[in-house]
Amino acid sequence: MKIIIHGGFFSESGTNQETKTAKQEALSVIVSQSYAYLSTHTALETVVYAVSLLEDNPLFNAGLGSQIQSDGQLRLSASLMDGKSQKFSGVINIQNVKNPIQVSEKLLAYDDRVLSGAGALNFATAQGFGFFNPIIPQRQQEYEQKLAQSSRLGTVGCVALDADGHLAAATSTGGKGFEIPCRVSDSATVAGNFANEHAGISCTGVGEDIVSAALAAKIVTRVTDGFTLKNACDKSFEELKTFDGFAGVIGITAAGEVYHTDSHAYMVWAAFDGSLQVFN
Repeated sequence: MKIIIHGGFFSESGTNQETKTAKQEALSVIVSQSYAYLSTHTALETVVYAVSLLEDNPLFNAGLGSQIQSDGQLRLSASLMDGKSQKFSGVINIQNVKNPIQVSEKLLAYDDRVLSGAGALNFATAQGFGFFNPIIPQRQQEYEQKLAQSSRLGTVGCVALDADGHLAAATSTGGKGFEIPCRVSDSATVAGNFANEHAGISCTGVGEDIVSAALAAKIVTRVTDGFTLKNACDKSFEELKTFDGFAGVIGITAAGEVYHTDSHAYMVWAAFDGSLQVFN
């Protein structure tokens, strides 16, 4: 059993030591809790559990703590992929829910598995998800002050390998902040979140760059074709350089290889496979 999570790029909330320490502690607790959860649950159940914990923590740009779009509204996107069944589900620009990753999980049982906007909210309401406003005072203040573009990079994600050898990946984002309303990021697409029986990948960074590179699906395809996870990531990130793509990834293979990398310093992450590792 192995698990790795990410919390976007450190620059999203500044570079002070207090924030760094808070993120290290939060990621350490969440990955440890999620590894314990993994011991009695599937990879699919575990990535939803881990990403829900990340969505509930205002340190990270997903769920609580998400960035506000240029019209003053907060819209969330998340997706889920089960490496065993090869099913992908997600919500795009959903509003007024607490945990978009849990709405994505519900969609796995349906033929129409990716919903956007009002349709996603209607589905969530029908499934019993109550109204929730995820805008916190800090984000409202940041919106009103119109933060610099460089401070608006972040997503959360998880990849897990369970005791039966099955993989799953989940990703959730609150956007980049001040974007055109209803802009679509990578997080609810196979460019930003992908898994099969060979590997699982979750991405963070600039969504447009990740989509342009088809990053998650490309890395998993390369692992499927015989690359190691490290080599698949390294080759894909070399290709990002042609347009100065901004991205970070976490991944696990069915063979148990765990790897993370980023194109710009630096992504925050934590992993657990019996011992804890966390970014420093």
